[in-house]
Amino acid sequence: MPAMPLGLACIAEATKMAGNDVTMLDLMFQTDVSTSLEDMISEVQPECIGISVRNIDDQHIENTQFLIEKVKQVVTTCRGLSTSPIVLGGAGYSMFPESALAYLDADFGIAGEGEIAFSELLSHLRNDDDPSRIPGLYIKGEGSHQPKMLCKNLDQLPLPQTSILSDSASQSHEPWIPLQTRRGCALKCSYCSTSAIEGPILRKRSPEIVSEWLESWVRAGYTSFFFVDNTFNLPPAYAKSICQLILQKKLEMSWRCIIYPNKVDRELVDLMSASGCKQISLGFESGSEQMLKNLNKQFTLDDVRAVSDMFADRGIERMGFLLLGGPGETTQSVEESLAFADDLKLDALRVTAGIRIYPETKLAETSMNQGVISSSANLLHPHFYLSQELEGWLSNRLREWQASRPYVIM
Repeated sequence: MPAMPLGLACIAEATKMAGNDVTMLDLMFQTDVSTSLEDMISEVQPECIGISVRNIDDQHIENTQFLIEKVKQVVTTCRGLSTSPIVLGGAGYSMFPESALAYLDADFGIAGEGEIAFSELLSHLRNDDDPSRIPGLYIKGEGSHQPKMLCKNLDQLPLPQTSILSDSASQSHEPWIPLQTRRGCALKCSYCSTSAIEGPILRKRSPEIVSEWLESWVRAGYTSFFFVDNTFNLPPAYAKSICQLILQKKLEMSWRCIIYPNKVDRELVDLMSASGCKQISLGFESGSEQMLKNLNKQFTLDDVRAVSDMFADRGIERMGFLLLGGPGETTQSVEESLAFADDLKLDALRVTAGIRIYPETKLAETSMNQGVISSSANLLHPHFYLSQELEGWLSNRLREWQASRPYVIM
């Protein structure tokens, strides 16, 4: 099922509210990207072109797809059609702001939250002012002069309205409408880049704002939503408030979310079920207690079992995630993980072999200390950590294991 590009839509909505005319083009739904860009640029004649970069690569250690190449083609096409400045943003860009800007040959890039910074940049460009003091802005050939700033009160940032949804998306099956109710993460999983992008402090939209936004979309005829928060259930009281407001407003909707397998109780699961939750993503990552510690997870295998069983009892689909091959991983711990995943009797399971190394993570530090990468490595280009003991064994073992399990995705 298609999904609206949330980051791009948030920037578009904020830019409109700042008094600018905005046209959004979702290239995910275009069969001929070059023609779509040519038609749009010819019609709109933009004074500035913003491009959202979500994923750098597909995170597969074998036959890695360097997805940013497609973005480079988009930038090149735009260059041939317009002399207007090109601005990059998005989660993928924010992980590698300087190297991605140079590689893609754009004019500017905004690291972190762009709702305020992008409109400020437009104003500076119109007035021919120096934009170098804009927080989080990277300038071609100069780098950044000011660190990025994070908005403390997310209610000040607008959520996308139904009018922003691209015609191309609405012409297909009903899209999943994504919603991020909070930003930031303090959990510090060893491999995760979320805190580097969104900050280590959790910031939340008010539950009332969230429920009012959901109500407006349901009234417009949309019924499928995806809470893209990394940890929907944290903090539990906040998650319960959102569910309670959905019920109070009697919103007829289906939704899915990502659950951190800790701090989940029956009350929360019951509220989620009653308010329309149909599927959860359960990122337990390993079936080895030692590997959970190595990955800096704040839960145990017993926590995972209990959480999984509670959702199963309510008929909510569970999609699990295994992340294998990290520091300290052995053939024994892999076998423990596969057996544990079998015991959970999940509806679906995605298994990743080898862990993508991102800047500003504990895994990057470990990888440098062990000589997996050098201190000067350009991590824009995919580098992976795979425990030496597993080289030449893990991929074959997983293919063998997957063969009799059609619900497993690799």
